[in-house]
Amino acid sequence: MDWVTGLPPGGDRSYNSCLVILDRFSKTPIFLPCPRDDTAMYTALLIWNRVISLSGIFTNIIKDRDPKFTSALWKNIHQIFGTKLSFSTAYHPQTDGLAERMIQTF
Repeated sequence: MDWVTGLPPGGDRSYNSCLVILDRFSKTPIFLPCPRDDTAMYTALLIWNRVISLSGIFTNIIKDRDPKFTSALWKNIHQIFGTKLSFSTAYHPQTDGLAERMIQTF
């Protein structure tokens, strides 16, 4: 998971960023438009309603250290569902290289 920010506002809610989720097995990207000033709760509900409800719970998640993803809310969600959480390291894009390449293509 990673963010694309600085997009021109679009849609009826003035979305100006996009959450990119990439299935590492099928290499299928999921692009979720969202406002940049959203909260951890908004992001969690967005992922639940638009991704998990359709494809199931993730087993392993690699994401950057965005404060929305490091909050207590996300730690509790991962504990409840038993998902493995891995953070990508700064200045080592190969950790989350698939998502980074997808963002460059986007």
